[in-house]
Amino acid sequence: MLLVAEPSLGEEEKAALAAVIDAGWITMGDRVRAFEKAFAETQGVPDSVAVSSATAGLHLALAALGIGPGDEVLVPSATFVATANVVLHVGATPVFVDVEDPALPLMSLDDAAAKVTGRTRAVMLVDYAGYLPDAGRWRAFAHAHGLRLIEDAAHAAGVRGAGTIGDAGVFSFYGNKNMTTAEGGAVVARDPAVLDRVHNLRGHGMTTSVQQRLSGHASGYDVIAPGFNYRMDELRAAIGLVQLAKLPAWNEKRKDLTGLYRTRLADACPDIAVPFAEPRASAHHIMPVLLPDGVDRPRVADSLRADGVQTSVHYAPLHHFTYYRERFPGVSLPRTEAFARRELTLPLHPKMDAADVDTVVRALARALSSQREGIAA
Repeated sequence: MLLVAEPSLGEEEKAALAAVIDAGWITMGDRVRAFEKAFAETQGVPDSVAVSSATAGLHLALAALGIGPGDEVLVPSATFVATANVVLHVGATPVFVDVEDPALPLMSLDDAAAKVTGRTRAVMLVDYAGYLPDAGRWRAFAHAHGLRLIEDAAHAAGVRGAGTIGDAGVFSFYGNKNMTTAEGGAVVARDPAVLDRVHNLRGHGMTTSVQQRLSGHASGYDVIAPGFNYRMDELRAAIGLVQLAKLPAWNEKRKDLTGLYRTRLADACPDIAVPFAEPRASAHHIMPVLLPDGVDRPRVADSLRADGVQTSVHYAPLHHFTYYRERFPGVSLPRTEAFARRELTLPLHPKMDAADVDTVVRALARALSSQREGIAA
């Protein structure tokens, strides 16, 4: 089966894990700090804080920026559910915003402006599929309305500028991301004081770590906030350091494969639309396409699976999930809903080559042709 996403792990990662085990220190230590510095350098920022997941990072970013009960946060519905869940975790209310267009599935600035109220405190942007929103427009919007700007950059590791659009940015290193630590994430922030709060909240609000106390660099600790256990361990950081060195080449491969997909799809499946036609910075995390209106997506996915090609959907609209539908009834986002009805995610990862892209495109063309013939009959 040609998978939608597949991690690249090998002997270097095994050796890095073995070195941690041999060293005997497996929790927060030197490797975590080295990974934080290396990742910050990759993103072009002074520092970062490694965390247990991007969800944890988003939660920490909101908490560090003072978002809480009574506040509203503008969020897209075309995203993974963690983007909205963390808003509830801090006691705030997510307000769902439409996308610009099915061909540009990033949060609509116009719809966001229409939904600002006296309780709106923040905007949560999402770098969907690894594509960056317009930084200048969103910064101006946030400044005009006095809002905090948080970037869910889970899809965009390795892209210069990602995570720096607003006050804080959060990255994911989950197993299906462009680089992985199995579970894990990182937070960056414009204001060093905000990053310090993230750092402190990550480890129970404690002022020193176990390693600092054991090494004699601290005799005790204080607790200055009711924090969380959102730390990254040495094993994950060791994998991350190996993966991070490979990330630029992997992202370049993803870019090349995406370009090849666009060319092949235009030739073999001209009725398929590929979002993000206009050039913009991207990590090319996933390969979303829009099926023609009226096509039975489950049948297309079944046909591709029979040909050995896995597909997925990114994403079902959050406001359609039972919890959010019942808590926030009556939400209508026509462009998000149109996008979600037609979107299909094709395989995209560095283990693929041009022949794999051709395999996927041929399988998709057959599936569409079969449906057209069935409708004609």
